[in-house]
Amino acid sequence: MTIRREMAVLALACAIAPQWLAADIVDSSATGFTVKETVNIQAPPQDVYTRIFRVSDWWSSAHTFSQDAHNLSMEDKVGGCFCEKLPNGGAVKHMEVVNMSPSKTIVLRGTLGPLQTMAATGSMQIQLTPADGGTKVEVTYAVGGYLAAGLNTWAGPVDGVLKQQFTRLKNAIEKGDPAAK
Repeated sequence: MTIRREMAVLALACAIAPQWLAADIVDSSATGFTVKETVNIQAPPQDVYTRIFRVSDWWSSAHTFSQDAHNLSMEDKVGGCFCEKLPNGGAVKHMEVVNMSPSKTIVLRGTLGPLQTMAATGSMQIQLTPADGGTKVEVTYAVGGYLAAGLNTWAGPVDGVLKQQFTRLKNAIEKGDPAAK
């Protein structure tokens, strides 16, 4: 695809769904970005909180290094590892739990996926609030650092992945299947 065609597609996408683009990418610059996802889940905050830590039940295998979400785990404690087992004794530390308030807040530090190979760091806050007979889940992920092409080039892709993952959490809790439509 030529650059002109890519720009035309991007312009069309912006014209069709400006609220979608503006609402999820809070800010973006060469030195970092912040994305925010909000999803309402029809379950009590304690249930949602517990299920977040069962990450292998809802995270997509397509967004793992091993291509198998069953290799993921997240320890429910400060200092806990959001980690992934790899073949031959290998492992990936995606993030670390640095703050938690049961049924209310989880704060993780680290970078996901390809961001690990960049001079970047990130902080993800997952806020749970009772709402409409269920739970409002707000995920805010701020990433800062250096990348020659600019970290802002990763804001959209990261936002898309987080939107997919937390939609999968909602589907896993409400429908029993993270891939449900």
